Amino acid sequence: MPELPEVQTTVNGLNKTVKGKKIVAVSTTYNSKYYVGKDDTKNPSYFNIFKKRIVGKKILGAERRAKNVLIHLSGGETIIAHMKMTGHFVYNRPNYPFTRLTLTLDNGRHLVLSDMRKFARINLEKTANLEKSFHLEHLGPEPLEKSFDFKLFKSQLLNKPKGRIKQVLLDQEIIAGIGNIYSDEILWRAGVHPQSVVSKIPEINFKVMFKAMKETLRKGIDFGGDSMSDYRNIEGERGSFQDHHRAYRRTSKPCTKPGCKGVISRMIVGSRSAHFCSSHQKLFK
Repeated sequence: MPELPEVQTTVNGLNKTVKGKKIVAVSTTYNSKYYVGKDDTKNPSYFNIFKKRIVGKKILGAERRAKNVLIHLSGGETIIAHMKMTGHFVYNRPNYPFTRLTLTLDNGRHLVLSDMRKFARINLEKTANLEKSFHLEHLGPEPLEKSFDFKLFKSQLLNKPKGRIKQVLLDQEIIAGIGNIYSDEILWRAGVHPQSVVSKIPEINFKVMFKAMKETLRKGIDFGGDSMSDYRNIEGERGSFQDHHRAYRRTSKPCTKPGCKGVISRMIVGSRSAHFCSSHQKLFK
């Protein structure tokens, strides 16, 4: 599933390609009886409302909130898109595979959502009501904001003092945007075992983890996201963060930390997989 760096890469791409363009038509191949009555474009009735409200509107710009893409339109409307497992936006790529939603623009080109497994969610909200939206109101602070300092980082994690650090990092109400890939990479860099109990982690390790979080997420953006799975950028190209993994999906491979003789192991923590070094990542319990 696209995480903070992949979503931010998508937002950067949208602002370069479709900002200022007008939507002249919209179509979808989503059509599911399981979404009847829901505010989702997979619901045909909702899609008709969605279509009427966005056609003729200008794209003012895009931004990210947690793992959501927000596409702001003229007239005070905002498209909220969560790409889920396999979704990604692509611009000006005719006949792109698994296209589920197509926005035709006034320059004759198209912005499409590719979604092989049909899990992505697209809905519309009044821009003025975004913070109170059902999809956004529960989200925690953004980890790359300047205001997100060490004090806030630690206090957020300590909201779940008995939680395992891997699970707490994944909790979108605690910190927004971190998922399975980047939590593994953050903990590897911080030298903290994924099963460590939050309240037992020493201050010095919190500080190392805070720095690792900032650096890892920024590297993810610098490398254009992680395309080990289905994620592609706005041009349909792969990111390269997967070439720089130190823990995620490196089971049984030697740890690459200088001087460490450990091996990367895999375990399940709260129903999610965790990859970690069996040697240098310390367990605090």
